[in-house]
Amino acid sequence: MTNNYELYKVFYWAAKTGSLTQAAKTLYLTQPSVSHAIKQLEDSVGMTLFYRNSKGVSLTQEGAILYSYIEQSQILIALAEEKMSALKNLDSGELRIGGSDSLFKHYVLPYLEDFHRKYPGIKLHLNHGTTPEVISFLKEGRIDLGVVRMPIVDSQLEVKESFMLQDCFVAGARYAELKDTALSLPKLLEYPVILFSRNSRARMAITELFQSYGYTIKPEIEVGSVDLLIELARRGLGISYVTREFVSKELEEGSLFEIKLDVQLPPSRVGIMTMRNMPLTSAASRFIELIQ
Repeated sequence: MTNNYELYKVFYWAAKTGSLTQAAKTLYLTQPSVSHAIKQLEDSVGMTLFYRNSKGVSLTQEGAILYSYIEQSQILIALAEEKMSALKNLDSGELRIGGSDSLFKHYVLPYLEDFHRKYPGIKLHLNHGTTPEVISFLKEGRIDLGVVRMPIVDSQLEVKESFMLQDCFVAGARYAELKDTALSLPKLLEYPVILFSRNSRARMAITELFQSYGYTIKPEIEVGSVDLLIELARRGLGISYVTREFVSKELEEGSLFEIKLDVQLPPSRVGIMTMRNMPLTSAASRFIELIQ
């Protein structure tokens, strides 16, 4: 038996059209080329596949059996080609993104709305987690890309810098006396501090900052969501460490105010993280183009 797929393709169209001439037109070949291909296939299988008649060609009994199998394969190949075309043109497929709830809500959401409007056929899957969890999702193949805080140092990953963020301490009306005061780090630690979970990149950053000045920051309350950080500060349960861009509404309306410090808090960047040397889907590539 032959492994030459092109011979079966010629056989399929000759059988489907009942004409070597029509098969040649369909495949953009010459009729002698089609005849030669049929002869090669018949020699390979050791059987006659076609009878010639006044109208063209018709299948022998053996040819009809072969056609019943080849027809199924051609249908599957056509469906596969249609699917590949749809994926390429972003008419179908999926986009799987990992990130924190806060980055999804305050940063990624507008881009997701734009992407969904342009490519409604793409299914969106959002997997939330801390930065270490998102890295695991990516390495396990559960997501196409991650939106995370930098820095990320991992030889398996490629991270492209994107949006800049600035973290700060905020408080509500209960601590109004601190509004116009620049606090030192030890003075700040005299108040109840509310921090995000230990595995978050923001928590690691503020812990390292205090350690660089010789202090240890121990939260009164630890939470797992930015919304809780904001709400607890608003209700006066302590001073929360949050991203300024995520509390712009509260700062503007006055339900929260920023605590000034006598040291500069370093900014951080959001990065778009993918697996190094791994091809991206068309949907993931297009989304990255959109978000940068």
